[in-house]
Amino acid sequence: MKGNLLDNINDPKQLRTLRPEQLPQLAAELRRFIIDVVSVKEGHLGASLGVVELTIALHYIFNTPDDQLVWDVGHQAYGHKILTGRKDNFDTNRQLGGISGFPNRRESEYDTFGTGHSSTSISAALGMAIASQLKGDTNKNHIAVIGDASIASGMAFEGLNHAGVTDANLLVILNDNAIGIDPSVGALKHYLTQVKEGKNPPQNNMIKSLNFDYSGPIDGHDLPTLLKELERLKNKKGPRFLHIITTKGKGLRQAEEDQVKYHAPGKFDKITGEVLAIADENLPPKYQDVFGITLVELAKKNNKIIGITPAMPSGSSMKFMMEAFPKRALDVGIAEQHAVTLAAGMATQGMVVYCNIYSTFLQRAYDQVIHDVALQNLPVIFCLDRGGLVGEDGATHHGVFDIAYLNCIPNLIIYAPLNEIALRNILYTAQLGLKHPIAIRYPRGRGENTNWRKPFEVIEIGKAQQLSTGSKVAVLSTGTIGNNVIKALTQIDNADLFSHYDFAFIKPLDEVLLHEIFTKHKEIITIEDGTVIGGFGGSISAFATKHNYILKINTLGIPDTFIEHGTVIQLQHYCGIDVNSLKDIFSGY
Repeated sequence: MKGNLLDNINDPKQLRTLRPEQLPQLAAELRRFIIDVVSVKEGHLGASLGVVELTIALHYIFNTPDDQLVWDVGHQAYGHKILTGRKDNFDTNRQLGGISGFPNRRESEYDTFGTGHSSTSISAALGMAIASQLKGDTNKNHIAVIGDASIASGMAFEGLNHAGVTDANLLVILNDNAIGIDPSVGALKHYLTQVKEGKNPPQNNMIKSLNFDYSGPIDGHDLPTLLKELERLKNKKGPRFLHIITTKGKGLRQAEEDQVKYHAPGKFDKITGEVLAIADENLPPKYQDVFGITLVELAKKNNKIIGITPAMPSGSSMKFMMEAFPKRALDVGIAEQHAVTLAAGMATQGMVVYCNIYSTFLQRAYDQVIHDVALQNLPVIFCLDRGGLVGEDGATHHGVFDIAYLNCIPNLIIYAPLNEIALRNILYTAQLGLKHPIAIRYPRGRGENTNWRKPFEVIEIGKAQQLSTGSKVAVLSTGTIGNNVIKALTQIDNADLFSHYDFAFIKPLDEVLLHEIFTKHKEIITIEDGTVIGGFGGSISAFATKHNYILKINTLGIPDTFIEHGTVIQLQHYCGIDVNSLKDIFSGY
């Protein structure tokens, strides 16, 4: 092949026709292809740039998809997607109707396991390996590629612990770059640093002690060395572990120098690497920043306040607290279960703990929320960032189940602010002292008001608010989706038919106001940006049944299906809860 090698490669079989000395050229082309597309279409950048050589080497040495490859988290799999038949539509990555930003079993036979949350790869690949043994297929390889931030998670250790007492044909590759989204933390990071620097004696190797055949660390950007070592490991049996050292963002100077910013930088100039600035001086703040800035304000006056986040200091804006009060703000790494129980332990000692976890990630600590917090009625303050539809990250990241999975837990208060002012005030109210734990859910993205830093006000627990008065239909919304209702009602001719109520408290419900609503109206519409199964609307319907109200109740929200990727507006439209869809519904009365 002459010219651009990547132009002629659409699957790993074509990749394997290249000579080993051609692979560095292919790596440069693949890296440039990723940069060209992501600079315009956006997406995860640094992680995939860091594993270009590894991606090529794995598909070159192993017989994928017969040999099964699992990418942990999956945001490092762009090169994998491009080399496995998705090059021509890679520009649809993370867009409505396009390919997913993460491995997806429905998308390709090369995506052997769907990944979007961290630390699942070892367990999944081990399950595949044991199944292959049981079927008599002893020659098939099973490879898990996991980062140093992900391997510190409890589930990864559970997988390692089990694999070490099997003879499963499993290869774990540790992609050690000292960073997840934010820099890796914890004792394991310190241990891996010592290993990389040669300060840890071979006889003290932790992985070897778990009965793995350990090799490395080696340079993950050195293709000849990678090829040689993978070829050697391919022909060995049992649990093996390869430790490679890579640089996140490799090949783009800015992405190497600012790895946090270039994890998912948005649009940027593919030539200079500079992120294209968005003028935001006149825009409302991001909800995450309202949380982070407000927490610092509160912590200055209340020395019992503690902040906890599992590996998301930048994404949650806990970084503000970490900068202002480094001893009182903790990044515990990718360890949601630990984060919740750590918060519970602190709460027993009278600390005021704000445990900030993305809604989709709190799913991983459900048992801890029930047993360690709610059952003991400890007043932990859960701040659930990314509640609702999050957009292009898709089904693995939408925070649409939290209302339903928290709603059934005794003792737990659930609050969804209408806007950033309400968020600020509930954060203030919570630290004054609550008798129960509280979950505060708020969305990804920006709020509604530029003038939001107003004096704090106490919010009365369990009270809803009437926002407008009408003669026929009561619209009950919870959370920021209520702003869509407000906008829709201002754009229709029959707005006088509709009363609008903000039920920020999903639990406890304002039953006094509900009785009044059901008495004065002929029909009820509930609206939420969470699943309609077991959600806010379900609670309203249960109230009606309990009290023998027979009004028609129309429940709007996320349908009983997994919502794929697209912009938030596109996905709200799909679910029928965007402004235009609500206008059409309201205009029909």
